[in-house]
Amino acid sequence: MKFSVNWLREFMELPPSIDALAELLTMSGVEIEGIEKRGADFDKVVVAQITDSKPHPNADRLTVCVVDDGSGTKRQIVCGARNYRVGDKVPLALPGAELTGGLKIRASKLRGVESEGMLCSAKELGVAEDAAGLLILSPEAKIGTPIRDLFPVDTILDVEITPNRGDLLSHFGLAREISALVGTPLRVVPGLGRFGETSLPRESGITISALRECPFYSARRIENVKVGPSPDWLRAKIESVGIRSINNVVDVSNFVMLELGQPTHAFDADKLSGEINVRLAREGEKFLALDGKTYELTPENLVIADDERAVGIAGVMGGEESGVTESTKNVLLESAYFLPASIRRTARDLNLPSDASYRFERGVDPQMILAASRRATELICEVAGARSAAAIGVAGELPPDPPDVSLRYDGVDQRVGIHIEPATADTILTRFGLAKSDSASRPHWKIPSYRRDLQREVDLIEEIIRAYGIEKIPSADRSRFTPLSEADRNFDFETKLRRDLIAIGLTEARTFSLIARSEVAAANGAIELRNPLSEDHVALRTSLITDLLGAVARNIRAGTERIALFEIGNTFAPPTGEQQRKLAIALCGQAASAKDWRSAKKRQLDFFDLKGALNALGAFEFRRSKEPGFALMAEIFYETDRIGYSGQLSATTSIGANAPVLIAEIDLTRIAQVKEHAQPFKEIDRYPEVTRDIAMFVGPQVTHAEILASIASANEPLLEKVELFDLFVENDGQKKPDMKKSLAYSLTYRDKNRTLTSEEVSAVHARIRERLRSDIGAELRE
Repeated sequence: MKFSVNWLREFMELPPSIDALAELLTMSGVEIEGIEKRGADFDKVVVAQITDSKPHPNADRLTVCVVDDGSGTKRQIVCGARNYRVGDKVPLALPGAELTGGLKIRASKLRGVESEGMLCSAKELGVAEDAAGLLILSPEAKIGTPIRDLFPVDTILDVEITPNRGDLLSHFGLAREISALVGTPLRVVPGLGRFGETSLPRESGITISALRECPFYSARRIENVKVGPSPDWLRAKIESVGIRSINNVVDVSNFVMLELGQPTHAFDADKLSGEINVRLAREGEKFLALDGKTYELTPENLVIADDERAVGIAGVMGGEESGVTESTKNVLLESAYFLPASIRRTARDLNLPSDASYRFERGVDPQMILAASRRATELICEVAGARSAAAIGVAGELPPDPPDVSLRYDGVDQRVGIHIEPATADTILTRFGLAKSDSASRPHWKIPSYRRDLQREVDLIEEIIRAYGIEKIPSADRSRFTPLSEADRNFDFETKLRRDLIAIGLTEARTFSLIARSEVAAANGAIELRNPLSEDHVALRTSLITDLLGAVARNIRAGTERIALFEIGNTFAPPTGEQQRKLAIALCGQAASAKDWRSAKKRQLDFFDLKGALNALGAFEFRRSKEPGFALMAEIFYETDRIGYSGQLSATTSIGANAPVLIAEIDLTRIAQVKEHAQPFKEIDRYPEVTRDIAMFVGPQVTHAEILASIASANEPLLEKVELFDLFVENDGQKKPDMKKSLAYSLTYRDKNRTLTSEEVSAVHARIRERLRSDIGAELRE
């Protein structure tokens, strides 16, 4: 909500600077989102009256006005606006004036006609956002008066009000809060000196059929109203905080809402038929609102009705058929208390938020209802020359005051951490409007009607510390060391895992933990939400793969050549919904994002790229398997536990892929256990390695594992590593059973204590060759 600092100053003496005021409110929990300067502080901009107007001879959209600026000489002004009439008073920028945005005014010709200045809109003067036409001033404005006298310089505070502080949604409410924080008394503003019950006699004429939704309703009749433009002071105040001026009656209603926080509504009394009934709408009942739209109501919507139809949506918006217009002579002024939940539901169901519903949803002060009605009545009589009826129509009872709350002074010290004197605490709570009543055990505090958010002892402690100053509480060094927890270890592990996967060329993806209804059947009994927000998010996911493939499909449609994604997230196992931390990988497309000068050809990502990415995470065993939907699949095991799966999808047309799509999903908890057992550090070898190669022909049934086992069975301590670097199988298309394959291995030898000689390596290498020849019948190639 926007607040005018000049308006706040009418209630109290504010802190010396705007920055000090903003700091005070922010530190007390009332956040200042923005500070803006407003006002028409311009030289050579005065009040002028339009005395004549005629069409521009050379432009259909322009007019030529003659204006009186009080200097004794009439001026000719070319104008593009059409919202004025001859006799209206408007702002005139004389030659030499400089307006907002650096616009400089000078005498010039427009389409061949001399123009000695410019008639201004509200936006051009910086007093409002309305730029649709000229700013029409009050008829009482004196010709030649500097515009700054009508629109003084002001500072506007954009304040974020939390939903529990509806008492701050008015200038009086915010001033009352500032007064309590700084200890400065509020001033008595004329017309606001008498809060509470009205002295007018009460009469009937109102029926409340929905007492739960509307406990209290009042209506005053105001007669002989002269509807017209608002006086400049009224218009300037409401427009300074973003409310557009309509007419003097509607503007008074908005003014009182901004001043006191209690919305009121003015009906054209002559357009009402019979008595007022506050009731629930009928099923399918139609209502034409002031915004020109027709709404279909339900029995959950509260309405204000006469004997024939609904004339207002209670607490939200009035009706166009009963609204105040220039022809209105008599007004019925509404001021009521509506159940916040009812107004909130209606405004949401109809998608019809308003300034009034914003306040009713948060709860208005019941004690301000009749005071606001009286204040609005007095102002309408003042600005519209009206006369108030001798009685006020009232129905229902005001909601009771909030219950008392007890406070333990030692509880204040325990929760705050420092000692606050009981007298100091009492003074602060008294400034906030609470009244103390001592009892034998502990003091009780009577809560004012406008602070229904104060319900517990901790709420009173919060008020005390807000005014005392949270910055006065010294910081405490409660611990210098916090032991490493399981959550810390998991976080560190996942952070390192992300870095490792990114280092080998993968990109992290983040998808929703909820899946669409179309995917529930394939999710093996996924747990559905009772109240899903949309059809795209109706159940808890059981796998990361589905949404990750969706990300692959979107990248394919975007033309990405290489897709290498991973995601770390929770899945939810049915039927209990147990959370399982998992890692998923998806690969598709080219192995390299660009051609390399060393190789003109590109290749596609395959299963070995997927296996290589998984091998970077741990030493796992891959066991070939078959599953529907996979052209190639391998289960991933750690020791005897199956921890996941990997493979190549057989059908990829659904995601638009013209290359193999490879996926893997692993239980991240088991990977973390593997990583904990791994050695984090290995000393750098001091002595050089020696590498020798062995090439051989073996039968088609001999496996790579058998060859490694044969080499290991030699038990040579100098042998450090064995790597396969070449495989060739002769393919003549006949697949003969005696067809042999050629393999080549690189063997690495090293001694950790000395440098090996060539003779030592040759001897060991020869023994391994003989072992291969005798064990598997290898035919060694020289």
